[in-house]
Amino acid sequence: MERIIQAISEPLPGDKWQALFRLHWSAYRRWFLSEGAAERPLYLSSRNALKQHMPELLPTYDRLVELAGGSDLAARFLTLYRPPAYMRGCSQVVWSGPPPLLLRNYDYSPQLFEGTVFHSAWNGRKVIGTGDCLWGLVDGMNEEGLVLSLSFGGRRTVGDGFGVPLLLRYILEFCSTTQESVEVLSRIPTHMSYNVTVLDRSGAYKTVFIAPDRAPLVKDIALTTNHQQQVEWHQHARATGTLERERALQVYLKRYRSDSHRLVRAFLRPPLHSNAYRRGFGTLYTAVYNPQTLEMHYLWPHDSWYFSLLNFIEGVKTVPFPNVPDALELLH
Repeated sequence: MERIIQAISEPLPGDKWQALFRLHWSAYRRWFLSEGAAERPLYLSSRNALKQHMPELLPTYDRLVELAGGSDLAARFLTLYRPPAYMRGCSQVVWSGPPPLLLRNYDYSPQLFEGTVFHSAWNGRKVIGTGDCLWGLVDGMNEEGLVLSLSFGGRRTVGDGFGVPLLLRYILEFCSTTQESVEVLSRIPTHMSYNVTVLDRSGAYKTVFIAPDRAPLVKDIALTTNHQQQVEWHQHARATGTLERERALQVYLKRYRSDSHRLVRAFLRPPLHSNAYRRGFGTLYTAVYNPQTLEMHYLWPHDSWYFSLLNFIEGVKTVPFPNVPDALELLH
């Protein structure tokens, strides 16, 4: 099958974000209601949770709700508070440089991929990243040279908290350094377990293991796949090859410590690059972020797409993914 990826620039939420909402809302609505409406928090409790933990986002949130038509369901969804469970793959690593780089493979189902690269300045700071849930991000960078990406933490537990893409959005809107990011990740609750790798312009990095049922764990590690301290969900670990990818990253970081180009190429081949699209864990793209030049590259084995945060150019790209039935609809 093929998926269309849109690169969109809109400093403040307006017509372009509204068009994005209209394009994806029916699919997100089905996903949001997949366990029944009663399983999702009501509007007031959802908005109050956002106000308590990320109050600086409220003006943007209110504007997005207005653009979405103001319905109760859309307003509840856009808080990303206690959404349905969802799992991804992903591998990510910090290359120390110079210059420092954050590299990541995003492994997920092509049918569920929003396919948006969004460039914005919603709160006075330019942000670029890969969109999810209409205003969240699964990886991104701001004009201060702060870069983040996420990978699923390999645990079944679901609890009270926010979908992690909104945490990444919040950090890039309001933080400048790795240390500031760690403080945010340590205080805002997440509804599932994730590994968030953070890199800033100085080269300082951390990986933070977050979970709904235990305290955040801040680690001085430059790589992560889809488990935290140890494998806890063995079926998922086998399906995604999390241990194999972790071992490969450890080898590649040593082998290519002075050659970032060869490290990048390693992300485009197995075991880091996956063709498990039918099982929902195929590699949808490789991203390379440079926090010093504020540049981002999307890469595929036979194609690439360059973005500059300071000179962003909109566009559309069609990306083929092998061995995926075209008839499947978006379920997300």
